[in-house]
Amino acid sequence: MKPLDLITIGRSSVDLYGVQVGGRLEDMGSFNKYIGGSPTNIAAGTARLGLKSALITRVGDEHMGRFIREQLQREGVDTRGVVTDPERLTALVLLGIRDRERFPLIFYRENCADMALCEDDIDPAFIAEAACVCATGTHLSHPLTEAAVLKALRLARENGARTALDIDYRPNLWGLAGHGAGESRFIESERVTARLQASLHFFDLIVGTEEEFHVAGGSTDTIEALRAVRSLTGAVLVCKRGPMGAATFTGAIPDTLDEGEAGEGFPIEVFNVLGAGDGFMSGLLKGWLTGENWPTALKFANACGAFAVSRHGCTPAYPSLAELEYFLRTGIREPALRNDAALEQVHWATNRSGDWPQMRVFAFDHRLQMEEMADAAGVPRERIGAFKLLCFAAAQRVADGRHGYGVLCDGRLGTDALHRAAGSGLWIGRPVEWPGSRPLMLEPEIGPDYGGLVEWPLEHVVKVLCLYHPDDDAGTKARQEDVLRRLFAAARRNRLEMLLEIIPSKVGPCDDRTAAGIIDRVYEIGVYPDWWKLEPMRSPAAWQAACAAIERNDPHTRGVVVLGLEASAETLEECFSVAGRFDLVKGFAVGRTIFADAARRWLAGEIGDEEVVSDMASRYEALCRVWDRARRRA
Repeated sequence: MKPLDLITIGRSSVDLYGVQVGGRLEDMGSFNKYIGGSPTNIAAGTARLGLKSALITRVGDEHMGRFIREQLQREGVDTRGVVTDPERLTALVLLGIRDRERFPLIFYRENCADMALCEDDIDPAFIAEAACVCATGTHLSHPLTEAAVLKALRLARENGARTALDIDYRPNLWGLAGHGAGESRFIESERVTARLQASLHFFDLIVGTEEEFHVAGGSTDTIEALRAVRSLTGAVLVCKRGPMGAATFTGAIPDTLDEGEAGEGFPIEVFNVLGAGDGFMSGLLKGWLTGENWPTALKFANACGAFAVSRHGCTPAYPSLAELEYFLRTGIREPALRNDAALEQVHWATNRSGDWPQMRVFAFDHRLQMEEMADAAGVPRERIGAFKLLCFAAAQRVADGRHGYGVLCDGRLGTDALHRAAGSGLWIGRPVEWPGSRPLMLEPEIGPDYGGLVEWPLEHVVKVLCLYHPDDDAGTKARQEDVLRRLFAAARRNRLEMLLEIIPSKVGPCDDRTAAGIIDRVYEIGVYPDWWKLEPMRSPAAWQAACAAIERNDPHTRGVVVLGLEASAETLEECFSVAGRFDLVKGFAVGRTIFADAARRWLAGEIGDEEVVSDMASRYEALCRVWDRARRRA
């Protein structure tokens, strides 16, 4: 078995997708940023489906090139073949959803990085690792990139690997249509036909729409075009037919497309056709490379294409393997798949970036408590921001570049620390609740329509503390649940994870079922936190009930972290020894146990910056050791 299932080669760009649907690109007010380019999409799409995928391309030595590389790594794609071009910019595409028929796009590809791919970028040892090499048509349009693709294909064949072509015909990228005709899908061209036909013999699998086979075969009669292609190659030909699915031909081309092998189709509402072909190709490659028969591979392909046409964006729309399996079990319950809440939850939860099996979080998002400390010390509250920078320095010192550490910091008093945390590799949680509010209210920065979340970096996790108790009166419950529902919807809309903290013991008496009952109710109202933050319960039965409630409602949850409530280190150690027995509990998010004493002394001027950082780092590191011991014992 080879280390890689698949290497794709060719285009890589940043897609800026218009957020507003039903308008012209001229009228777009905002854009979402995604990775794009057919082979880039396919690499990510197949990685989501469990294949070991890699990409060969070029990106610029700038922010967008780094974004593509980092996002591919988050998707699980091997990026050793992604070359950084010091002279050229990363390609850019603007896209929009005008209506059900028009999907305008503009390619910014003049002298772009990926079109400078050359033979020197093709490493024979890297190609030898792959069971399959997949090329796309655009990189056959220029002699420089064509030479690179053909070298990769020759090496693949020498090493016994399979080869695949997604024709991916874009007249604009072959110089046949103007900049304003980016969505054009077909223009006849003898030059393009000749260039494609010169390389068809390299492939074991060739995939295209009817129009793409028209240009590959040199005829606008689909059967005639397929027969022309067949005369040049023994490859399996897969002809995509839009809502009619696809037809596969392993031998001679019959008289009609209906005589080809087909797979189960999925009649759903078409929302966005852009990227649908790459989703289809991802599902097809998953089936082909894992030994499925053609009807099954086509079923995978049709399902992945259905996901793509029902959602915004290209790569973000593609399913995980768990999501694909879930969909094939449940079938279509809502023709507009993006409106199937249960399916969208599986999509979100199984495609989140990053893995956090351990969580050691230093929480210094406290606002009310720190304001009281500053007032007691007789110093301006503006000093709190400087102290939070020291908290962040302590967190960084303990983490020392290692994974599994994080911070909780607010955006009102801790703005500078939040900015410093960007790109640090730490998990970052950010509170939204107004401190101590009950019923729950949010910080003014969130806005009355929760629109403030649009300004948050995507790596920030929305943390909300809700002082909720099962014995609350109906009015209090209704108000708090309404805020949670709206906040959850806003977080998802802005592609932000959410952590829900509940502390029922601050409101009323609790027993071993209290937390579990609240958890069940939160899911009942349609809120699915990515993370839970629970108080330091000492009862194994309470932890058992809480964890069971979460897993019963959301098998894909990130997990639980334990809060501190300014408990002593000894008390937390006792709690950790119980909580650590449960796999769902990933660690802790503790604050005042670490910073309270140091904050009072620093604000009073009794100790300096280095001393306070060392003190907090020592306490934080000791707490990490306590958690690690508890987990090892478990």
